Amino acid sequence: MNISYDNDFINAIDIKDLCKSYKDFSLDKISLTVPKGTAMGFIGQNGSGKTTTIKSILNLIHYDTGTIQVLGCDSQRDSVKVKQDIGIVFDELGVPDSLNCKMVDKIMKNIYKNWNTSDFFKYTELFSLPKDKAFKNYSRGMQMKLQIAIALSHSARLLILDEATAGLDPVARNEILDILLEYMEDENNSILMSSHITSDLERVADYITFIDKGKILLSDEKYNIIENHMIVKGSSNEIDALPSQYIIGFRKNSYGAEALTHQPKLLQRDFPHLVYDKISLDDILYFYIKQQNSVKKENIA
Repeated sequence: MNISYDNDFINAIDIKDLCKSYKDFSLDKISLTVPKGTAMGFIGQNGSGKTTTIKSILNLIHYDTGTIQVLGCDSQRDSVKVKQDIGIVFDELGVPDSLNCKMVDKIMKNIYKNWNTSDFFKYTELFSLPKDKAFKNYSRGMQMKLQIAIALSHSARLLILDEATAGLDPVARNEILDILLEYMEDENNSILMSSHITSDLERVADYITFIDKGKILLSDEKYNIIENHMIVKGSSNEIDALPSQYIIGFRKNSYGAEALTHQPKLLQRDFPHLVYDKISLDDILYFYIKQQNSVKKENIA
């Protein structure tokens, strides 16, 4: 029987002004929403704050200030209840080394009220995971597949995936992405997925959030981000002359220079002679991070 929730909640995850300080790193008033029925791609460099944010959502670490609602419930007060309906895959955490699939099934029956043995072994078969082989003897890719099989086998309404496709070959990654797209066909299901493989996020995500050094740089619908950012190419003098309010960052090369703009229509109207190209999520993140670093250097100076 499913856990009883108030189904009127709008966001599967709703974070407001989240702060968490360590000796050499801080989350700085992170605010982030994952609308119910959508997939959010969470992008950032190593050490940017992705995993700290995710662990805060799951109440695995104590955060300093802010509020987090998950599936309409308080993430701290209702942590035990909420986790029954979350499927979790962590790059850095796994199944105990000595366990095999049969043992995992027996243990999970006692952890998740909605555990479905039939679904679990359907996924282990689909992923070609030996039932009697210990987790420690699995390849890296097989270990990730087992975690994903567990996450999908207890009627989770929210998947939180931290580098879930890391270590998988292209065929296996595509299998996982197909399953995630199938999971999202139920409009009550939601995903928060961090990954360095932005092509995976471009395929699955409805929304994208960029984070760097504990701050949200950009968060919007994936379509809006891709459509509203373009690379402008020209000579160094031409790019230097562009209005600064339309430019996120610059990059010079042996052929001239290029810049990222978040106002491509205005620039195309006023500077039609320049070259305008579509841009990847990786490059968008690069320019935003470069711009942030430039501002910090100017403030220090």
